[in-house]
Amino acid sequence: MAYECTDGGTGAGGSGEPGVSDSLRTFGAFVQALREHAGLSREEFGDLVRFSKHTVASIEQGRRMPDRDFVERAEVALGNTGALRKAAPHLTRQAGLASWFRQWARLETTAISLYTYECRVVPGLLQTEAYARAVSLDVPPLPDPEELEERIAARLARQELLAVTRKPPTAFSFIVEQAVLERWTGGERVTRQQFDRLLELIERNWNVEFQVMPLRQPSHAGMDGPIMLAETPENRWFAYSEGQQNGRLIANAKEISLLQQRYAKLRSQALTPEDSLGLLKRLRGAL
Repeated sequence: MAYECTDGGTGAGGSGEPGVSDSLRTFGAFVQALREHAGLSREEFGDLVRFSKHTVASIEQGRRMPDRDFVERAEVALGNTGALRKAAPHLTRQAGLASWFRQWARLETTAISLYTYECRVVPGLLQTEAYARAVSLDVPPLPDPEELEERIAARLARQELLAVTRKPPTAFSFIVEQAVLERWTGGERVTRQQFDRLLELIERNWNVEFQVMPLRQPSHAGMDGPIMLAETPENRWFAYSEGQQNGRLIANAKEISLLQQRYAKLRSQALTPEDSLGLLKRLRGAL
């Protein structure tokens, strides 16, 4: 769906194909190496395993999960070494995360700093299960029950990154538009629970800084949309940009510098963390 960058890679729709994961990429490279060692073209190999050359290409490029028939036939065609059979059980689809988000999700797991400006939804790392469910059901097409549960599970699992017990704990900065908080996504009960969750995190997790961008702010550096920035343990920065049904990891230093400047400006334009906490408490008290 459109909220991949902040609600945990919960893309709706799509072809059902897994995104490229490390295990799929490695398996595909191994199949390609064995095929080429055997002197077979993709079309010739496809004839032997009774799959099209396009399917073979998708598997070799790590874009398709090989089924059992492919693995068994490929073993016979490529020398019966047993290597493909042993590797197949370790392949993962990274269920619940849209393909375009997965590279960013891997960066998140080791980042020492994560900055998020969001103008659409409460960031996924801060969502309650009920809010995550409401957001997932808001944007067509509706997911089937299994896909919905995978989405929510993947989003909630990412919230382990907030723990102060991580070594070192990640430093988080969140800037969220006040309009997002007052939208009442999911209704009054869901909104009340979401406010309680935010207040608990802000007051308990010293590694989380939360700021609200007020409704009235004549000067606003975030007009181009959400911003996500991550700093690696090697002090290298990456950014993530997202639109409808797509996302892009940004490694270009000039682009990242521009986004860092915008984020710094947003920090100065938003309410202070103390004033943001006070606003959250007033909004919660009004429910």
